[in-house]
Amino acid sequence: MILRRTLLLAPLATPALAQPLFSRPIRIVIPVVAGGGVDAAVRTISPRLSAELGQPVVLDNRPGGAGVLAAEIVARSAPDGHTLLLGTVGVMAVNPTLFRNLSADPVRDFAPISQLVNVTNLLAVPTDRPFRTVAELLAALRAAPGRLSYGSAGIGAAGHLAGALLDHLAGTEAVHIPYRGGGQLITDLISGKIDYAFATAATVMPHVEGGRLRAVAVPTVERSRLLPNVPTMTEAGVPGYAINNWYGLVAPKATPGPVIAALNRACRLALEDAGNVDKLAHHALEPAPTSPEEFGRFVVAEIARYATIIRAAGITGE
Repeated sequence: MILRRTLLLAPLATPALAQPLFSRPIRIVIPVVAGGGVDAAVRTISPRLSAELGQPVVLDNRPGGAGVLAAEIVARSAPDGHTLLLGTVGVMAVNPTLFRNLSADPVRDFAPISQLVNVTNLLAVPTDRPFRTVAELLAALRAAPGRLSYGSAGIGAAGHLAGALLDHLAGTEAVHIPYRGGGQLITDLISGKIDYAFATAATVMPHVEGGRLRAVAVPTVERSRLLPNVPTMTEAGVPGYAINNWYGLVAPKATPGPVIAALNRACRLALEDAGNVDKLAHHALEPAPTSPEEFGRFVVAEIARYATIIRAAGITGE
Protein backbone atom coordinates (compact mmCIF):
# COMPACT_ATOMS: atom_id res chain seq x y z
CA MET A 1 0.00 0.00 0.00
CA ILE A 2 1.57 3.29 -1.06
CA LEU A 3 0.47 6.78 -0.09
CA ARG A 4 1.38 9.45 -2.62
CA ARG A 5 2.33 12.81 -1.11
CA THR A 6 0.90 15.62 -3.17
CA LEU A 7 -0.40 19.14 -2.86
CA LEU A 8 -4.01 18.94 -1.75
CA LEU A 9 -6.55 21.41 -3.04
CA ALA A 10 -9.82 22.31 -1.39
CA PRO A 11 -12.08 19.23 -1.42
CA LEU A 12 -14.75 19.13 -4.11
CA ALA A 13 -18.18 19.91 -2.70
CA THR A 14 -21.76 19.26 -3.75
CA PRO A 15 -23.53 22.50 -4.73
CA ALA A 16 -26.74 21.65 -2.86
CA LEU A 17 -25.27 20.63 0.47
CA ALA A 18 -21.95 22.48 0.35
CA GLN A 19 -20.37 19.34 1.76
CA PRO A 20 -17.16 17.85 0.39
CA LEU A 21 -17.59 14.88 -1.90
CA PHE A 22 -14.34 13.38 -0.61
CA SER A 23 -13.52 13.59 3.07
CA ARG A 24 -10.74 11.02 3.53
CA PRO A 25 -8.04 9.24 1.49
CA ILE A 26 -9.23 7.56 -1.70
CA ARG A 27 -8.16 3.93 -2.00
CA ILE A 28 -7.62 2.33 -5.40
CA VAL A 29 -7.55 -1.45 -5.15
CA ILE A 30 -5.24 -3.01 -7.77
CA PRO A 31 -5.81 -6.70 -8.65
CA VAL A 32 -2.15 -7.53 -9.33
CA VAL A 33 1.20 -7.42 -7.56
CA ALA A 34 3.10 -4.14 -7.45
CA GLY A 35 5.59 -3.34 -10.16
CA GLY A 36 3.89 -4.16 -13.48
CA GLY A 37 2.11 -2.14 -16.13
CA VAL A 38 -1.18 -2.06 -14.20
CA ASP A 39 0.64 -0.57 -11.25
CA ALA A 40 2.54 1.89 -13.44
CA ALA A 41 -0.65 3.29 -14.94
CA VAL A 42 -2.30 4.27 -11.69
CA ARG A 43 0.94 5.31 -9.96
CA THR A 44 1.60 7.72 -12.80
CA ILE A 45 -1.73 9.52 -12.57
CA SER A 46 -2.36 9.27 -8.82
CA PRO A 47 -0.61 12.55 -7.87
CA ARG A 48 -2.81 14.49 -10.29
CA LEU A 49 -5.89 12.59 -9.12
CA SER A 50 -5.03 13.54 -5.56
CA ALA A 51 -4.60 17.18 -6.47
CA GLU A 52 -7.92 17.31 -8.33
CA LEU A 53 -9.93 15.45 -5.70
CA GLY A 54 -8.42 17.14 -2.66
CA GLN A 55 -7.46 13.92 -0.90
CA PRO A 56 -4.46 11.58 -0.83
CA VAL A 57 -4.71 8.57 -3.14
CA VAL A 58 -3.74 5.24 -1.58
CA LEU A 59 -2.79 2.31 -3.81
CA ASP A 60 -3.72 -1.10 -2.42
CA ASN A 61 -2.33 -4.11 -4.31
CA ARG A 62 -4.55 -7.18 -3.76
CA PRO A 63 -3.47 -9.94 -6.15
CA GLY A 64 -5.13 -13.33 -6.15
CA GLY A 65 -7.86 -15.36 -7.79
CA ALA A 66 -7.52 -13.75 -11.24
CA GLY A 67 -8.61 -10.43 -9.74
CA VAL A 68 -11.70 -11.84 -8.04
CA LEU A 69 -10.42 -10.93 -4.56
CA ALA A 70 -9.85 -7.28 -5.45
CA ALA A 71 -13.23 -7.04 -7.16
CA GLU A 72 -15.00 -8.46 -4.10
CA ILE A 73 -13.31 -5.95 -1.78
CA VAL A 74 -14.48 -2.98 -3.82
CA ALA A 75 -17.96 -4.31 -4.59
CA ARG A 76 -18.60 -4.71 -0.85
CA SER A 77 -17.24 -1.26 0.04
CA ALA A 78 -19.35 1.78 0.83
CA PRO A 79 -20.55 3.40 -2.43
CA ASP A 80 -19.15 6.82 -1.61
CA GLY A 81 -16.20 7.15 -4.00
CA HIS A 82 -13.51 6.44 -1.41
CA THR A 83 -12.80 2.85 -2.54
CA LEU A 84 -12.27 2.19 -6.26
CA LEU A 85 -11.13 -0.72 -8.43
CA LEU A 86 -8.46 -0.56 -11.09
CA GLY A 87 -10.23 -2.86 -13.55
CA THR A 88 -8.09 -4.85 -15.95
CA VAL A 89 -9.46 -6.46 -19.10
CA GLY A 90 -9.25 -9.77 -17.25
CA VAL A 91 -11.33 -8.66 -14.28
CA MET A 92 -13.86 -6.64 -16.26
CA ALA A 93 -14.24 -8.54 -19.54
CA VAL A 94 -12.78 -12.04 -19.24
CA ASN A 95 -13.81 -13.30 -15.80
CA PRO A 96 -17.59 -13.20 -16.47
CA THR A 97 -17.13 -15.98 -19.02
CA LEU A 98 -14.15 -17.71 -17.46
CA PHE A 99 -15.71 -18.21 -14.01
CA ARG A 100 -19.23 -19.19 -13.01
CA ASN A 101 -21.15 -17.41 -10.27
CA LEU A 102 -18.78 -14.49 -9.77
CA SER A 103 -19.37 -12.84 -6.41
CA ALA A 104 -18.65 -9.45 -7.99
CA ASP A 105 -20.02 -9.00 -11.51
CA PRO A 106 -18.47 -6.20 -13.63
CA VAL A 107 -21.82 -4.90 -14.89
CA ARG A 108 -24.12 -5.69 -11.97
CA ASP A 109 -21.87 -4.58 -9.11
CA PHE A 110 -19.82 -1.67 -10.43
CA ALA A 111 -20.38 1.86 -11.69
CA PRO A 112 -18.02 2.78 -14.56
CA ILE A 113 -15.87 5.88 -14.12
CA SER A 114 -13.52 5.92 -17.10
CA GLN A 115 -11.26 3.80 -19.20
CA LEU A 116 -7.74 4.88 -18.36
CA VAL A 117 -5.24 3.46 -20.85
CA ASN A 118 -4.71 1.07 -23.72
CA VAL A 119 -1.76 -1.24 -23.23
CA THR A 120 0.61 -1.85 -26.13
CA ASN A 121 1.23 -5.59 -26.42
CA LEU A 122 3.61 -7.35 -28.80
CA LEU A 123 4.02 -10.76 -30.32
CA ALA A 124 7.65 -11.49 -29.49
CA VAL A 125 9.97 -14.40 -30.27
CA PRO A 126 13.55 -15.24 -29.21
CA THR A 127 16.09 -14.06 -31.76
CA ASP A 128 17.51 -17.58 -32.12
CA ARG A 129 14.22 -18.90 -33.50
CA PRO A 130 14.06 -19.37 -37.29
CA PHE A 131 10.72 -17.54 -37.66
CA ARG A 132 11.14 -13.78 -38.12
CA THR A 133 7.58 -12.95 -39.28
CA VAL A 134 4.03 -14.02 -38.48
CA ALA A 135 3.90 -16.00 -41.73
CA GLU A 136 7.04 -17.93 -40.76
CA LEU A 137 5.67 -18.57 -37.25
CA LEU A 138 2.43 -19.91 -38.72
CA ALA A 139 4.37 -22.17 -41.06
CA ALA A 140 6.33 -23.54 -38.10
CA LEU A 141 3.14 -24.10 -36.09
CA ARG A 142 1.47 -25.93 -38.95
CA ALA A 143 4.53 -28.08 -39.58
CA ALA A 144 4.56 -29.29 -35.96
CA PRO A 145 1.06 -29.17 -34.40
CA GLY A 146 1.18 -29.21 -30.60
CA ARG A 147 4.97 -28.89 -30.48
CA LEU A 148 5.57 -25.14 -30.18
CA SER A 149 4.64 -23.30 -26.99
CA TYR A 150 3.67 -19.78 -25.97
CA GLY A 151 3.53 -18.23 -22.53
CA SER A 152 1.25 -15.80 -20.74
CA ALA A 153 0.88 -14.22 -17.32
CA GLY A 154 -1.80 -16.78 -16.42
CA ILE A 155 -5.01 -18.56 -17.42
CA GLY A 156 -7.31 -16.01 -19.02
CA ALA A 157 -4.63 -13.30 -19.14
CA ALA A 158 -4.45 -11.07 -22.21
CA GLY A 159 -1.47 -13.01 -23.56
CA HIS A 160 -3.32 -16.32 -23.16
CA LEU A 161 -6.35 -15.08 -25.07
CA ALA A 162 -4.14 -13.55 -27.75
CA GLY A 163 -2.46 -16.90 -28.34
CA ALA A 164 -5.78 -18.74 -28.30
CA LEU A 165 -7.22 -16.32 -30.84
CA LEU A 166 -4.25 -16.94 -33.13
CA ASP A 167 -4.84 -20.70 -32.97
CA HIS A 168 -8.54 -20.19 -33.62
CA LEU A 169 -8.18 -17.88 -36.63
CA ALA A 170 -5.12 -19.51 -38.19
CA GLY A 171 -6.12 -23.12 -37.53
CA THR A 172 -2.93 -23.84 -35.62
CA GLU A 173 -2.27 -25.75 -32.41
CA ALA A 174 0.21 -24.57 -29.79
CA VAL A 175 0.84 -25.42 -26.13
CA HIS A 176 -0.05 -22.69 -23.65
CA ILE A 177 2.31 -22.26 -20.68
CA PRO A 178 0.76 -20.10 -17.92
CA TYR A 179 3.03 -18.16 -15.55
CA ARG A 180 2.29 -16.33 -12.33
CA GLY A 181 3.13 -12.92 -13.73
CA GLY A 182 5.33 -11.51 -16.45
CA GLY A 183 8.82 -11.69 -14.95
CA GLN A 184 9.52 -15.39 -15.34
CA LEU A 185 7.63 -15.40 -18.63
CA ILE A 186 10.10 -12.97 -20.20
CA THR A 187 13.07 -14.82 -18.70
CA ASP A 188 11.91 -18.10 -20.24
CA LEU A 189 11.12 -16.42 -23.55
CA ILE A 190 14.64 -15.00 -23.77
CA SER A 191 16.20 -18.35 -22.87
CA GLY A 192 14.07 -20.16 -25.45
CA LYS A 193 12.10 -22.33 -23.03
CA ILE A 194 8.99 -21.09 -24.83
CA ASP A 195 8.77 -20.20 -28.50
CA TYR A 196 6.74 -16.98 -28.46
CA ALA A 197 4.54 -14.78 -26.31
CA PHE A 198 2.11 -11.89 -26.50
CA ALA A 199 3.48 -9.61 -23.78
CA THR A 200 3.48 -5.93 -22.90
CA ALA A 201 5.81 -3.78 -24.97
CA ALA A 202 7.22 -2.28 -21.78
CA THR A 203 8.65 -5.68 -20.78
CA VAL A 204 9.60 -6.79 -24.30
CA MET A 205 11.18 -3.73 -25.91
CA PRO A 206 14.29 -3.47 -23.68
CA HIS A 207 15.16 -7.01 -24.77
CA VAL A 208 14.32 -6.26 -28.40
CA GLU A 209 16.70 -3.32 -28.25
CA GLY A 210 19.26 -5.56 -26.56
CA GLY A 211 19.04 -8.12 -29.36
CA ARG A 212 17.58 -10.95 -27.26
CA LEU A 213 13.99 -10.81 -28.55
CA ARG A 214 12.34 -9.92 -31.84
CA ALA A 215 9.14 -7.84 -32.08
CA VAL A 216 6.99 -9.53 -34.74
CA ALA A 217 3.57 -7.84 -34.62
CA VAL A 218 1.04 -5.95 -32.50
CA PRO A 219 -2.32 -7.67 -31.87
CA THR A 220 -4.51 -4.57 -32.28
CA VAL A 221 -6.56 -3.35 -35.26
CA GLU A 222 -4.26 -0.41 -35.90
CA ARG A 223 -0.54 0.01 -35.48
CA SER A 224 0.56 1.39 -32.15
CA ARG A 225 1.47 5.05 -32.11
CA LEU A 226 4.32 4.06 -29.82
CA LEU A 227 5.67 1.42 -32.22
CA PRO A 228 4.65 2.59 -35.71
CA ASN A 229 7.08 0.31 -37.55
CA VAL A 230 5.68 -2.93 -36.11
CA PRO A 231 2.89 -4.41 -38.29
CA THR A 232 -0.49 -5.54 -37.01
CA MET A 233 -1.43 -9.22 -37.04
CA THR A 234 -3.89 -8.53 -39.87
CA GLU A 235 -1.21 -6.85 -41.94
CA ALA A 236 1.09 -9.76 -41.19
CA GLY A 237 -1.33 -12.32 -42.58
CA VAL A 238 -4.06 -13.15 -40.04
CA PRO A 239 -7.26 -11.42 -41.27
CA GLY A 240 -9.71 -10.41 -38.57
CA TYR A 241 -7.17 -10.70 -35.76
CA ALA A 242 -7.70 -8.04 -33.09
CA ILE A 243 -7.34 -8.16 -29.34
CA ASN A 244 -6.81 -5.24 -27.01
CA ASN A 245 -5.44 -4.88 -23.48
CA TRP A 246 -6.71 -2.00 -21.34
CA TYR A 247 -7.28 -0.74 -17.79
CA GLY A 248 -10.12 1.33 -16.37
CA LEU A 249 -11.51 2.66 -13.11
CA VAL A 250 -14.81 1.64 -11.49
CA ALA A 251 -16.64 2.25 -8.21
CA PRO A 252 -19.25 0.29 -6.23
CA LYS A 253 -22.57 0.25 -8.09
CA ALA A 254 -24.60 2.69 -5.98
CA THR A 255 -21.97 5.45 -5.97
CA PRO A 256 -23.79 8.79 -6.50
CA GLY A 257 -23.66 10.47 -9.89
CA PRO A 258 -21.90 13.65 -8.69
CA VAL A 259 -19.10 11.53 -7.18
CA ILE A 260 -18.71 9.55 -10.42
CA ALA A 261 -18.63 12.82 -12.39
CA ALA A 262 -15.93 14.27 -10.15
CA LEU A 263 -13.83 11.12 -10.44
CA ASN A 264 -14.26 11.06 -14.21
CA ARG A 265 -13.17 14.68 -14.52
CA ALA A 266 -10.09 14.01 -12.38
CA CYS A 267 -9.18 11.00 -14.53
CA ARG A 268 -9.50 12.98 -17.74
CA LEU A 269 -7.34 15.81 -16.46
CA ALA A 270 -4.73 13.37 -15.15
CA LEU A 271 -4.61 11.51 -18.48
CA GLU A 272 -4.40 14.73 -20.51
CA ASP A 273 -1.52 16.04 -18.41
CA ALA A 274 1.47 16.30 -20.77
CA GLY A 275 3.92 15.05 -18.18
CA ASN A 276 1.76 12.02 -17.46
CA VAL A 277 1.38 11.27 -21.17
CA ASP A 278 5.17 11.09 -21.47
CA LYS A 279 5.49 8.90 -18.36
CA LEU A 280 2.78 6.54 -19.55
CA ALA A 281 4.47 6.22 -22.95
CA HIS A 282 7.60 5.03 -21.16
CA HIS A 283 5.52 2.08 -19.95
CA ALA A 284 3.94 1.56 -23.41
CA LEU A 285 0.60 2.89 -22.16
CA GLU A 286 -1.62 5.19 -24.23
CA PRO A 287 -4.17 7.43 -22.44
CA ALA A 288 -7.77 6.54 -23.36
CA PRO A 289 -10.17 8.59 -21.18
CA THR A 290 -13.90 8.12 -21.74
CA SER A 291 -17.15 9.23 -20.21
CA PRO A 292 -18.71 6.85 -17.64
CA GLU A 293 -21.41 5.96 -20.17
CA GLU A 294 -18.87 5.21 -22.91
CA PHE A 295 -16.83 3.04 -20.59
CA GLY A 296 -19.93 1.14 -19.46
CA ARG A 297 -20.91 0.36 -23.06
CA PHE A 298 -17.33 -0.59 -23.86
CA VAL A 299 -17.18 -3.10 -20.99
CA VAL A 300 -20.42 -4.77 -22.09
CA ALA A 301 -19.10 -5.07 -25.65
CA GLU A 302 -15.76 -6.43 -24.45
CA ILE A 303 -17.46 -9.09 -22.31
CA ALA A 304 -19.33 -10.31 -25.40
CA ARG A 305 -16.20 -10.23 -27.57
CA TYR A 306 -14.04 -12.15 -25.12
CA ALA A 307 -16.82 -14.66 -24.50
CA THR A 308 -16.62 -15.59 -28.19
CA ILE A 309 -12.86 -16.05 -28.00
CA ILE A 310 -12.94 -18.03 -24.75
CA ARG A 311 -15.69 -20.39 -25.88
CA ALA A 312 -14.12 -20.97 -29.28
CA ALA A 313 -10.81 -21.84 -27.64
CA GLY A 314 -12.41 -23.99 -24.92
CA ILE A 315 -10.66 -22.06 -22.14
CA THR A 316 -11.85 -22.72 -18.59
CA GLY A 317 -10.92 -21.12 -15.27
CA GLU A 318 -8.59 -22.82 -12.82
